[in-house]
Amino acid sequence: MHRGGPAVSPDVTGAGPRLHAAVLAWFDDVGRDLPWRDPDCSPWGVYLSEVMSQQTPVARVLPVWERWLERWPTPADLAADSPGEAVRMWDRLGYPRRALRLWESAAAMVERHDGQVPRDHDDLLALPGVGPYTAAAVASFAFGDPRTVVDTNVRRVLARTVSGTQHAAPALTAAEMRLADASMPADRDAANRWNAASMELGALVCTARAPRCDDCPVSHLCAWQLAGRPEHDGPPRRGQAWHGTDRQVRGRIVQLLRESPDPVPRRDLDGTWPDDPTKVERCLAGLVEDGLVEPAAGGYVLPR
Repeated sequence: MHRGGPAVSPDVTGAGPRLHAAVLAWFDDVGRDLPWRDPDCSPWGVYLSEVMSQQTPVARVLPVWERWLERWPTPADLAADSPGEAVRMWDRLGYPRRALRLWESAAAMVERHDGQVPRDHDDLLALPGVGPYTAAAVASFAFGDPRTVVDTNVRRVLARTVSGTQHAAPALTAAEMRLADASMPADRDAANRWNAASMELGALVCTARAPRCDDCPVSHLCAWQLAGRPEHDGPPRRGQAWHGTDRQVRGRIVQLLRESPDPVPRRDLDGTWPDDPTKVERCLAGLVEDGLVEPAAGGYVLPR
């Protein structure tokens, strides 16, 4: 079921089956009612949700996800439209290259898989912009193939409940992946539910900066809690400041082009960051190189 056999078993903690039972019962009771968790949601809907939710809160994803599915209910519908429309419909989710990768993956699905999201894990990995997390998540949540799904929430839950450390490593390690694989329930259905439930626990309760241990369904089993919540491994790293970053300027340029039906003259783009025209020039060049913006007669546009 789970690829790459584990070197350890979660049962060494004495909490494996009890951990599963408590987290799954909690998830059944309080898990969020998200549309992509509906059994009737299409694999395409699940695929969109996984790409959109990367580094983006669910509350921001939901309205964009709904608009995308209304406009492009199948991969073929998106592939038949322009990549610029994908970027335009991405709205303000951030990291708009994800919109381009979605358009490219939809085109690949049409070309290679008869317009369907592929079921095979290797085929998922071969899609543009798809890495191990997305491939495993789509396999599990869309097709019931219980691949081990590991995001930052899952890593944090396992670090605390099983390893007894406050935070996971700065980047995913081989040891963490072995632990995550070993922590999967043996039952196929339970394993797929565990993937969703452990992520939900990390997102809602076992958070990075203010864990709600009093509300946790497994605080009585948690190795970190039982050890007195030691803080020996340091706080989580803070993200990059937003104001004045290239990401902010790139976002302003893309938003200006998104709102204009006509090419935007180069001189008008300087207004996105008037304090530093060289920053605008650098960001514009990067957007063109990334395929998010195209030169056009009279200025710049989203890709056509």
